[in-house]
Amino acid sequence: MEIRNAILAVLLPGLWFFALPKTQAQVTDGEKHLRNISLDGTTGWKTENNLTISFSQVSLTNWSAGGQNSMSVNGRFNGFYNYKKERMAWDNQVDLGYGLLKQGKTIWQKTDDRFELMSKLGYRLSESLNLAGLANFKSQFAPGYSKPEGGTRISDLFSPAYFLGAVGVDLKKGDNFTLFASPITTKMTFVLNDSLSKAGSFGVDPGKNFRAELGGYIRMMWKHELMKNVGLQTKLDLFSNYLKDPQYIDVNWEVLVNMRINKYFSVNINTLLIYDHDIIIGKDTNADGTMDSFKPRVQFKELFGLGLAFTIKK
Repeated sequence: MEIRNAILAVLLPGLWFFALPKTQAQVTDGEKHLRNISLDGTTGWKTENNLTISFSQVSLTNWSAGGQNSMSVNGRFNGFYNYKKERMAWDNQVDLGYGLLKQGKTIWQKTDDRFELMSKLGYRLSESLNLAGLANFKSQFAPGYSKPEGGTRISDLFSPAYFLGAVGVDLKKGDNFTLFASPITTKMTFVLNDSLSKAGSFGVDPGKNFRAELGGYIRMMWKHELMKNVGLQTKLDLFSNYLKDPQYIDVNWEVLVNMRINKYFSVNINTLLIYDHDIIIGKDTNADGTMDSFKPRVQFKELFGLGLAFTIKK
């Protein structure tokens, strides 16, 4: 199991990175010509594949200050595949991440686990405004547990999984800023694990595998070069359910800072903030080992990595 998890951390993002360029290479001469045309013109593909793999390791022998041996590995893949032809624009994004940590004699613990697929098709109404439809899917690869050593399973593959479909308007400023707003959006939550479904996890009714919501949605994405070899990318998703408690806004806000040291090495700082009023999170408020407070809470994650980085642009 530990070996499998370590392989996942490296290979899941890597498989996308190496498979996609290979697929792109098998094209006709006409397609090659099409992809070489700049998006500033009437037609063309623009692709970008980013892979980062980072490792850390601490080994202590007779260390008077104390501490534990530790090892961690994190893999992340981020890909953009955008096509533009006359008034049509089709933007696609793949975001994969998996990370593991081992301290002392404990088992490997998951520190990052996600995959997200996004596709947006737009028709240009003016120079910067599009009529667009968007589809987004999010889930994770492996089970999650309540305690580092195992405990109760609290999440799993497709438990939860989220699908969001929306139609609205998209404000675009080049390739670095988009603001999509939809007054009619459907959000679907899937919990396919039977035990989690019976517990009513992630807002589904106990025993049900599916929950549907109808509401309004805003998605913002911005990329900016802060200085040479230092890039910032942020995504913000906001959703309000018209049918139940519309005053509570679901928030998903991610920030990624990438500092390129040279061609192959980089430093990454990644933060993710989540709030979903339908997700009840337990907390041990008196430190007695038992969860005694259950309510919606702000979730926050921060990852720092120094490792290998590869980028392919076309």
